[in-house]
Amino acid sequence: MLDFGASGREDASDLGVSLQQVAPDFGSDLSGSERLAGVAPGSRSQRSARPMIIFTPLSSSKHPQELHVALQYLIETHISGFSGVFPDSSSKAYEFVSVTTSLNLALWCDLQLTKDGVGICFPNLNLYNYSDVKDVYPNKKEWFSVDFTWKDLSDVNLVQNIKSRSGVFDGSYQILTVEIVAELGAPGLWLNIQNSAFYRQHNLSMRNYVVSLSKRVDFISSPEISFLKSMKKDVTKLIFRFLNQDQIEPFTNQTYSSLSKNLSYIKTFSSGILVPKSYIWPVGSDLYLKPHTSLVTEAHRQGLQVFASEFANDFVFAYNYSYDPTAEYLSFIDNGNFSVDGFLSDFPVTPYRAISCFSHLDTKEDEEPAVVTIISNDGASGDFPGCTDLAYEKAVKDGVDILDCNVQMSKDKIPFCMSSIDLLNTTNVFDTSFRNLSSTVAEIQPKSGIYTFSLTMSQIKTLKPVISNPKEDHALFRNPRNKNVGKFLTLSEFLFLANRYNSLLGVLIKVENAVYLAKHQGISVVDAVLNKTERLSTQEGQTTSIAIMFQSTDKSVLMDFKEKKLIYPDELVYRVDEDIRDVTDSAIKEIMSFAGTIVISKESVLPYNGGLVKKKTDVVPRLKASGFRVYVETFSNEFVTQPFDLFSDSTVEIDFFVQAVKIDGIITDFPATTARYRKSQCYREMSMFRTGELLPFGNPRLLSPAQAPYPLLVESDVMEPPLPDVKSKNSTPTKAMAKAIQVFSPVRTMAVLVIFFISV
Repeated sequence: MLDFGASGREDASDLGVSLQQVAPDFGSDLSGSERLAGVAPGSRSQRSARPMIIFTPLSSSKHPQELHVALQYLIETHISGFSGVFPDSSSKAYEFVSVTTSLNLALWCDLQLTKDGVGICFPNLNLYNYSDVKDVYPNKKEWFSVDFTWKDLSDVNLVQNIKSRSGVFDGSYQILTVEIVAELGAPGLWLNIQNSAFYRQHNLSMRNYVVSLSKRVDFISSPEISFLKSMKKDVTKLIFRFLNQDQIEPFTNQTYSSLSKNLSYIKTFSSGILVPKSYIWPVGSDLYLKPHTSLVTEAHRQGLQVFASEFANDFVFAYNYSYDPTAEYLSFIDNGNFSVDGFLSDFPVTPYRAISCFSHLDTKEDEEPAVVTIISNDGASGDFPGCTDLAYEKAVKDGVDILDCNVQMSKDKIPFCMSSIDLLNTTNVFDTSFRNLSSTVAEIQPKSGIYTFSLTMSQIKTLKPVISNPKEDHALFRNPRNKNVGKFLTLSEFLFLANRYNSLLGVLIKVENAVYLAKHQGISVVDAVLNKTERLSTQEGQTTSIAIMFQSTDKSVLMDFKEKKLIYPDELVYRVDEDIRDVTDSAIKEIMSFAGTIVISKESVLPYNGGLVKKKTDVVPRLKASGFRVYVETFSNEFVTQPFDLFSDSTVEIDFFVQAVKIDGIITDFPATTARYRKSQCYREMSMFRTGELLPFGNPRLLSPAQAPYPLLVESDVMEPPLPDVKSKNSTPTKAMAKAIQVFSPVRTMAVLVIFFISV
């Protein structure tokens, strides 16, 4: 007996952006270009900043010595506070940071001035971009902060300006003054100042305003050298902010790129630098990392702190990180060469946990690691084409416990591993002569396909695998360099591969479409699988130590395994193939008669609507109370696979399912993410997400209408007749095969004629 232990992103389709993509140019909304004469170069195309984690350089030490968070809206992304969820610079965005982190906070404020000289925290000169000011003042032609008094702005509310993020919090939060932000309870305050010349033209002095607050401010940043030189360096920390490398700094008339090579000069007027992350880890146009620069090392040599910006969990970043935001942060602090002193991020919980829980894991001993079994989904299919040798080898390297094989059958009745019975989903078959074998099989799917049982194994081996892109409709593509690499494995080859690794607890063999194959193709999948597993254990010189489990959505398949091999229920896994809200007692009793483990979807645990969670279901505790192990599928790194409540962070999602739901196993495309989580020494100290926490903060007028609840899983859903007897396949060619023969014959004839004429 075995014991392995314990979508709502409707607007995410506009995310196919490069790392350097910027927010829309606010200058396009302006009617008077003369108003921009005092705007710093690049300001119109720069995004604003985000929440910020700051800590002292690691240098040779193993761990950060001092940590604190500066909450901000990044120049490059227009965000302040926990702006990955709430509107930028809103009170809830600021307050939510203390809920999700426990570091000392220094709140970031991108300072603007109103007509009457009141300082406000707002991510842009133009209020139109991040508020409903145009609705409040529809007759105005311009909406700069200097066009309004503070009283004028009392009816203006903040809105989200990034389409991939929820707009349900729009219109619920007012613009805040700097004084209000300073009173929110954080130990420090960081002011970011840009476009001081613009304000001077309107008889407003940014310098005088900042000086009046200097005793309450811990950091002042600006991309304008003239402004920083006008401030006293001993009053507070002055940080020089670098814009895009080809932009010109007006005081020196040099590009920011050239200034980054003259850090000794920067040191004369600042104590640190704030740089886009591409200054440290450049990224090519193909979205792959280039070698890191020496900027951090050189800055530290000059005595400058280095803060990195442009981090967000829900933007496209380098493929090297496999859509895992924690991996990106770790590359800046745990790379064996250097460490930055702080991050600016839309999602402060992610860098906070990266620093506190996941840095330098190799130097820490596992005391009480998280207990959860890691099951691959077609191997490491997020990094390589699924069910290939490379996907399986990567999964083992990444720390998977159970390796899976989705069994398909070839025309010559050889079982092999492939994620889909339809070759169009997993191979380049459409680009080959086999495309003529297309047919429609209603028992499998409503659309036409090219099925594995139409080709021999030798023919299938000639096809190139294709990496899956489950979120292609959101412009999120998986590792293109690995798009067609690897080779498919027969079930025998898969079992031999798995048996080489002592780190594996077992393998999971998945069987579907058994009824159709028996009735229409003359194939018994169960017999084919058992034949290969038994041969592995009896082959001369082969020692079988690996445990084997069998999974299906069909009771009849699992019963066939149980009866033919006297398999214990613990070795049989029943997969529920639909989202459910609960399961009846009679259904539980029925499943208990043949399976010891149940696989359910994430949505069966945590249903959400419009990207927001209302409450988790009781499905998992009910199943566990009946003695089942519960595995949940499918965990992916792409941010659109998580509800907004989980902060677009795959690690936060894993933590919730392990700690709050207490599932036994995670089925994942990216085993490395869960394996790293399992090593964390502070996972028990992580602040747990509470279901439905965000929903009350939403604007009732903007919430999505309630959806019909998922169905109950009842006994009749589980009950099935036994598998039918295998019927010999009719030797008459199918319509698809006949069509293929009709096409191929003249092609071959033409080829012979061409060869004949050429030879003549």
